[in-house]
Amino acid sequence: MDEELNRIFAGYNGHKSEIIPILQDIQDAYGYLPEDALEEAARFTGVSRTHVYGVATFYAQFRFKPRGRKHIMVCTGTACHVSGAEQVLDALERHLGIEEGDVTDDMEYSLESVGCIGCCSLAPCAMVNDEVVSRIKPSRAGKIFPKKS
Repeated sequence: MDEELNRIFAGYNGHKSEIIPILQDIQDAYGYLPEDALEEAARFTGVSRTHVYGVATFYAQFRFKPRGRKHIMVCTGTACHVSGAEQVLDALERHLGIEEGDVTDDMEYSLESVGCIGCCSLAPCAMVNDEVVSRIKPSRAGKIFPKKS
């Protein structure tokens, strides 16, 4: 077990009731839930690996893939949808060479769609990490999100 997991587990007693906060701490430390960390969490809490996976897959907050340095969340809420969010998402998938839910090979970009980011007057829009990108045109995806050569 690595030092980071040791540090995380040191804050807990190893009870089944601690699984969710342990998973949250693991995700905070690694950016996602690595398979070996899930196995160690199961061992530490004395529950089956299946139980830990069941908890992790039940809650939408948990990720099983790492995110890119620039995590793009394309809004697909009503205002963005009617303003072309699907075309923006398609253009980003083509430009980045990944599908929604994936990360580029160089770990620069990851891409997902979200229900709403609360910027309806800026539709269609996306968030890149904590910054809003507004009025995105599919034809400008490559200029907004440049790929390294």
